Amino acid sequence: MTNILLLGGTGWLGKTLSGLALDRGHQVTALARGTDPFVEGVDAVFSDRAMSEAYARVEHHDWDLVVELTSSPRFARAAIKRLGGKARNWVFVSSCSVYAEQSEAGADESADVLKPLDADDEEAESDYGRAKSACESLSLQTRAGRTLVVRPGLIGGPGDPSGRSSYWPLRFAESRDPVLVPADPDGLQWVQVIDVRDLAAFILDAGLAGHHGYVNAVGAQYQLVQVLQLARDAAASAGAAGTTKDGHTLHGYDLARVATDRVNPWAGPKSLPLVLPPGTEHEGFARRSDARALAMGLHRRSLRESFEDIVRADDGGGIRSLRLGLSAEEESALIAGR
Repeated sequence: MTNILLLGGTGWLGKTLSGLALDRGHQVTALARGTDPFVEGVDAVFSDRAMSEAYARVEHHDWDLVVELTSSPRFARAAIKRLGGKARNWVFVSSCSVYAEQSEAGADESADVLKPLDADDEEAESDYGRAKSACESLSLQTRAGRTLVVRPGLIGGPGDPSGRSSYWPLRFAESRDPVLVPADPDGLQWVQVIDVRDLAAFILDAGLAGHHGYVNAVGAQYQLVQVLQLARDAAASAGAAGTTKDGHTLHGYDLARVATDRVNPWAGPKSLPLVLPPGTEHEGFARRSDARALAMGLHRRSLRESFEDIVRADDGGGIRSLRLGLSAEEESALIAGR
């Protein structure tokens, strides 16, 4: 039986990894503080990684695969020092946020990364990109390069706690009309989403296969206008009440107004999710090379399928209650030009 250790495992990706690994018949241990529940069936190790004895229950086992999910360089350093010699394979889950520039479309894993933070910097976690960069460096150095560093792009799918991938299909699943959509007549806005379930499968497959080095785990590239149409189609095909494929009037919103209207890009309150900030510095943000991941065996479901599953999973009070973006009142005000 394959023994897998997740350092973390109670967040969205961690739970998805836990569930998938269990479904495949692996023995799964997850080490975390337990602030959020563990997936039923895992061997749960409640542990505060800031404590010296954090790894006492797991450091004497031989692991077929360790998956490290932290963004704390201190935690990454301690874990790989204590466990790195007992693991046949090691995956560090990083982020495309480590890249120093986001302006080059098609950039691959050789692109420059942000200067790593000092592992002893107590404020490290607040500088996410540099913190992940430090974790990458520590993970590779300690195991002499025998680490797979997975750099996900935007993660989406059912249960998305950020609301970035769920906002548009769920908005089109509502009967409220019209729908305010970002106007992008020049096709400057791009979107690249990897479904959390496909990311989890890739981490397990590539990790157990013993791959090493860096890899961008990213979704297929779509123009924003295509994403909006896919979200609209998915809401209709998933059987959302009161929704038909052509049942909404679309109100195009001029993105030149975002600063004046105090509309936020990307995510969060009063935002247009998936819309990148204006300017050329983000032209490559959602257009990173996926060639190495595909060569390693990354399989991706269609974005429409992810959107359909988001709509089907929503019960009106679950995922939708977590959806961030424009409120109904804010959307109405923008449509009215107020």
